[in-house]
Amino acid sequence: MRPRRVLVTGVSRPLGADVARALAASPQIETVIGVDTVAPGDDLGRTRFVRADIRNPLIAKVIGTAGIDTVLHLNLIANPVVAGGRTAMKEINVIGTMQLLAACQKSETVSRLVVRSTTTIYGSSSRDPALFTEDMEPRQLPRGGYGKDAVEVEGYVRGFSRRRPDIAVTVLRFANILGPGVDSPLARYFEFPVVPTVLGFDPRIQLLHSSDALAVLLRAAGGGHAGTFNVAGDGILLLSQAVRRSGRPPIPIPFPAVSSLSRLASRLRVVDFPPEQVGFLAHGRAVDTTRLREVFGYTPRYTTAAAFDSFVRERGLRPTIDPEQVVQAEQALLGLMARRRLVGAP
Repeated sequence: MRPRRVLVTGVSRPLGADVARALAASPQIETVIGVDTVAPGDDLGRTRFVRADIRNPLIAKVIGTAGIDTVLHLNLIANPVVAGGRTAMKEINVIGTMQLLAACQKSETVSRLVVRSTTTIYGSSSRDPALFTEDMEPRQLPRGGYGKDAVEVEGYVRGFSRRRPDIAVTVLRFANILGPGVDSPLARYFEFPVVPTVLGFDPRIQLLHSSDALAVLLRAAGGGHAGTFNVAGDGILLLSQAVRRSGRPPIPIPFPAVSSLSRLASRLRVVDFPPEQVGFLAHGRAVDTTRLREVFGYTPRYTTAAAFDSFVRERGLRPTIDPEQVVQAEQALLGLMARRRLVGAP
């Protein structure tokens, strides 16, 4: 059954706004309601915005009054700075999800639920497999931050599925998203003039372009794709390759110092790098997307490398040190040494 009355949470952020706007543009959908605590800065088309906090039980009234049949829960926050602190972030992610699920459980009209999750739930450790499939357990559970929240959220979603087996539930585990308008810790990391890396490690990373994330969410809203799916662009990049593509010079730092540096950056509100993100910079993470292609029926347009190159172009990243200036300096130095007869003329 195609969706007719849709509710989208988290519409004040770019991905939520894009999803709501695209759904509202479909003539087959009667109503799109966008929910968030702050008004979106982008035009949402004919989406009806409702200022509401999903942590409040009143969200059930919104669903019941509008006769919502499809819920897209995109209001999971990865950055504590955006939420106003780690405590508020956990409340929005976990308590908010619990209230939303309770509202859906009571509803007589909801028939489909789509939940945005993250591959961060697999954690990052030296004992990880080459690729995580959807059925694998993490070798080391995330101990805090966004990853821990996502683990709890998925646990509540599984409980909801058991209580309401008549509602089709789709959980989408997104890899790190990069693209126009995306403001994330990883995006800010690659914009540093000098990129800190963990000494002795060169982790594998997977990325997802924001346009592919949008396409997957719209396809999930259309129905027929219940289950849990890893969502990432094909292929991987080594962190060293990504740093070179960004034009930034790396600065290898011992692991303990990276943790201290991340805490300092968080306190100064430069960028928030929670502990699991530091582990990601050491061990990386890669997931298997076979189910996405063969069961869900979608192949991302952007590979991991293409998504990163698009990010570099979109952000206008330029080498911190101009290569031509390096060549000129080398030639000048060699010329000076030749004149002083320290080496032969080049």
